[in-house]
Amino acid sequence: MPTVSKLLHTVPVSLEGRSYSIQIGSGLLQDAATYAKLPKASSALIVTNSTVAPLYAAQLFEALQTRYPNVQTLILPDGEEFKSWETLNKIFDQLLGSGADRKTTLFALGGGVVGDMTGFAAACYMRGVPFVQVPTTLLAQVDSSVGGKTAINHPLGKNMVGAFYQPELVVCDLAVLKTLPPREMSAGLAEVIKYGPIYDMAFFDWIEANIDGLRAGDEVLLAHAVKRSCEIKAAVVGEDEKEGGIRAILNFGHTFGHAIEAGLGYGAWLHGEGVGCGMVMAAVLSEKLGTVDTAFVQRLTRLIERAGLPTRAPALPLEGCSDVASRYLQLMQVDKKAEAGEIRFITIDPPGRATLRTAPEGMVREVIATCMA
Repeated sequence: MPTVSKLLHTVPVSLEGRSYSIQIGSGLLQDAATYAKLPKASSALIVTNSTVAPLYAAQLFEALQTRYPNVQTLILPDGEEFKSWETLNKIFDQLLGSGADRKTTLFALGGGVVGDMTGFAAACYMRGVPFVQVPTTLLAQVDSSVGGKTAINHPLGKNMVGAFYQPELVVCDLAVLKTLPPREMSAGLAEVIKYGPIYDMAFFDWIEANIDGLRAGDEVLLAHAVKRSCEIKAAVVGEDEKEGGIRAILNFGHTFGHAIEAGLGYGAWLHGEGVGCGMVMAAVLSEKLGTVDTAFVQRLTRLIERAGLPTRAPALPLEGCSDVASRYLQLMQVDKKAEAGEIRFITIDPPGRATLRTAPEGMVREVIATCMA
């Protein structure tokens, strides 16, 4: 029996010159009406991966056939380690081989890796074709599918090659989260949690009160979590689309987290696991800078632990560095927020507000030592 489609919330993303909406509900992915207002085109390409394709590719394919005369599906390997030039070229090969034109619409069906690569391919192919985000992980629904950041990884840094390119539509189908493994659910909750310290401590209070239900996949709770997360991100992106200022606060925990991901090797830790641990490290740095107290650091750490995420920093392979802290610093030097060789961090000042700032190297080394397992 087919799932009944139910649209619960629509969150607008208002940008100068063009806006789009985030649709949040249940059964949206397989409902042809979800895509009825998209620009007309003769063809569409679904880009997905080997994990998601058996679950949802056929449903999306059927829904799109009512709108596009020619629908094709490309299945990529699954994993952060495949967010690379080689995999990106598979999308271009498919587009060129099928004679895709400038109106061909790409549909990113998957998590953040699929969404980032599909968006980047859409930004580059013929200098820009339409694309739609259909995120199938909690992390992608509350973060990576919204705001137009697209990229691939480089061995020396995460998301270092990419473009700002906005989708036509974001479709957050809560029903797909039922097939999400617990580890992936926890990873997504890291990006939900971050919105509290940087923007809305009332939301943080709500997450604390409902974290067990969120981990268990309660759809009513998830609907609110996705809605509020998207509202906050949409507000920040609407104010600063190209990350020239306030948008950087969305990277709370990411400077440390990206270093962990790159240092351990992409895929060893999930992105949300790196962010979860990175938020603890950034909170400890905030405490050392005098902008939060110990009670806040402990409160945030407990919530991240309750979400099923790591809170102790791992020892990274040295790769020629004299010590682990030096390796962390080396990796953070290539963070996109670094300027003139200075690493910049998102710190909390006070809870509910975030600031982009530098910190003395000795203090950062102390943070790494304090947070090491």
